[in-house]
Amino acid sequence: MNGRIRKILLLLVCLAALPAVSRAQFKEEAFNQSYVNPADSTARKDSVDKMWTFREFYRGVTHKDSLRIGSMFAGATVFIGAEQIYNRQYWKLPVVYGGLGATLGLGFHYRQQYKADETQTRAKDMASLMFASAGLIYWGTLMDGVVNYKRNVPNQPGKATLYSILLPGLGQAYNGEYWKIPIYWGGLIGSYHFYSTNNTNYKRYKRIHNEATDPESGYTGLITAERAVYYRDVFRRFRDYSTVAMIGFYLLQVIDANVFAYMQDFEVNDDLSMRVTPAVITPYTNYAMNTGMGGAGFRMPSCAPGAEALGMRIGFTF
Repeated sequence: MNGRIRKILLLLVCLAALPAVSRAQFKEEAFNQSYVNPADSTARKDSVDKMWTFREFYRGVTHKDSLRIGSMFAGATVFIGAEQIYNRQYWKLPVVYGGLGATLGLGFHYRQQYKADETQTRAKDMASLMFASAGLIYWGTLMDGVVNYKRNVPNQPGKATLYSILLPGLGQAYNGEYWKIPIYWGGLIGSYHFYSTNNTNYKRYKRIHNEATDPESGYTGLITAERAVYYRDVFRRFRDYSTVAMIGFYLLQVIDANVFAYMQDFEVNDDLSMRVTPAVITPYTNYAMNTGMGGAGFRMPSCAPGAEALGMRIGFTF
């Protein structure tokens, strides 16, 4: 139980830190970027030159300027409660800080009790429960800020992305693609099932191998040390594959939410047509001369009137 709670807390921390390191992939202005030569000082700088700055975050939190949802979320992972301040929901701050302070304080209190007397297993369980509750409050604070973020646009790819980061499948629900939720949750649950099964078998054969190779253990089992180490390595490899599958399904649903949120405004109609028109083809001799094709002994064909050729121009509309 304690090990699972620690894994949940670690997962929450990783989820909170993910936006700060993946802003380039899920930036709301990603499809409106202008890529310019960085050596040109007169050109307008690219929108990804500064992914996140404290000045931008501070001006947004102090309501001196608007703040992008990604910048707000990234800053709030460190400055807890910043989302509630930006959303002007100040009454939530005592709830957030009070809940975090109470759960963390009780967690450290019960942890000290367990360290003083390790026979008090109840204190150990209570400490784990309090730390898990603090992580849940932290997660809820981030989710609350994303939900209450206001912007006068009907569709927000950034919000869909953060929804999927905080809760798998929620971004698909935001995009109205509910049929995808069972697919991703099925992949995540199935991957975790195989991870748990393979991890259990890995620990079992690891224990058997340790006992079989310890002369003082008195091991009398039917499984030899060689067979135990073989199965130990097999199940460890399968466990690692299951971990990769879980991470893959998680990242896939985040990317799916981001991409299809952008595609909400993409128009698809049945206007499919092809146009074929005659065209006059004129040889472009300057290209061949500038690219070195006109070397020694090479004579370019004449482009005088009459050197042109007839051809066809094909156009597609879709």
